[in-house]
Amino acid sequence: MTTPAPGPVRPPATVRPDDARRALVAGSVGNFIEWYEFGIYGYFATVIAAQFFTPEGDSEVEGLVKAYASFALAFFFRPVGAALFGRVGDRVGRRPALVLVVGLMTGATAMIGVLPTYASIGAAAPWLLTLLRILQGLSAGGEFGGAVSVMTESAPPGRRGLYGAWQSFTVALGLLAGAAVAVVLASVLTTAQLHGWGWRVPFLLTLPLGLVALRLRLRLPAEEPPAPAPPPTRGPEGRPGPRRGETVRAVLLGVGRMMGWSAAGYTFLVVLPSYLQSTLGTTFQQALLGTVLANLGFAASILPAGRLSDRIGRRTVMVAGALLAAVLALPLLHLVQDPDGAAYAKGAALFAAGAGVGLMAGPGPAMLAEMFPARVRCTGLGLAYALSNAVFSGCAGLIITEVVARTGNVDVPGYYAAATCAVSVAALLTLRGDDHERALR
Repeated sequence: MTTPAPGPVRPPATVRPDDARRALVAGSVGNFIEWYEFGIYGYFATVIAAQFFTPEGDSEVEGLVKAYASFALAFFFRPVGAALFGRVGDRVGRRPALVLVVGLMTGATAMIGVLPTYASIGAAAPWLLTLLRILQGLSAGGEFGGAVSVMTESAPPGRRGLYGAWQSFTVALGLLAGAAVAVVLASVLTTAQLHGWGWRVPFLLTLPLGLVALRLRLRLPAEEPPAPAPPPTRGPEGRPGPRRGETVRAVLLGVGRMMGWSAAGYTFLVVLPSYLQSTLGTTFQQALLGTVLANLGFAASILPAGRLSDRIGRRTVMVAGALLAAVLALPLLHLVQDPDGAAYAKGAALFAAGAGVGLMAGPGPAMLAEMFPARVRCTGLGLAYALSNAVFSGCAGLIITEVVARTGNVDVPGYYAAATCAVSVAALLTLRGDDHERALR
């Protein structure tokens, strides 16, 4: 008989249904807040650029590039947060890690809502905003690993893909909620009001949401103290043996499997509004409407994709999504750019692009959880997710805006999404077809 891996293992068959549902809700709500916040920063990027990064004399494009640089910097602190809070989750427990990250995210986001602008305090304003974005990046890095570990470890047999898909579904709900708030504010406020104080409202709304999330996470069942992980094996020359090397390889492979999801997701679901405004001259309301349609397609496909992956495997569903996003990327942009294109056709294409991303995002959390043993699961899957998002999501707005500005090629977003999805297809093909049928290690 083999010895089970040490750590806070939760065999799905022993989890009570009430505890499983509580874990699902508590894991989802913090993720909702995280992506609501990242969504509103993306949707209001042009407004934030004007308030914090565009002193008199600077161009609007330059201010937008600086705003996206701050956006990208927060993503590069995600791996630090994944390592920091992942170790808390793996060594102390999942619940303490989840409580810490939601408290940090809520506080940092609410403070953005009261931050003085460049007009008030000068050059200190963008630096303070960037500092708060760094704190958000740290908390977001710890959020995914802890939440997905709790949700997949608590899932009933044969439903791990569906339970993990709720993590991605709350991404869609958070982005849609941010878009809805942005649409309402843009509709009821004048441009002067929106730039003057209206942009602060969505950031301040995270305070009551965060208090609800904190209460839910404090009610999670207490865990047994995890057994200490065995020391890493050593080779003949004193170097780390295979165990640590296997974890590093799994993290890098996870990044490859994730990169299409990260890049296409942010290209179509977050960066699109500012791209449409700065490149194609659409109004703020029109850009947000296009984003809402893409996010609706994303939301509609996530849970069915997670459930389908429990039946036919993660590989089949995720490869289909990556191929769909890669094939649609350029035709979608050409359709959106066509001034004579039918509105319903543009809407359908945006919806389909979002659905392609959802086919990757639905099974994705369970796929990552199945790659790591329990003793390093929070850290391992959190790092894979954070690194992929840091490079291919956080930099998406910066890369696309800068390259379009320098080259004048408005097809850059399509090339970016298609290339990253193509690489993900190759990485996803290395998945075993029966991973969904195996117990978590």
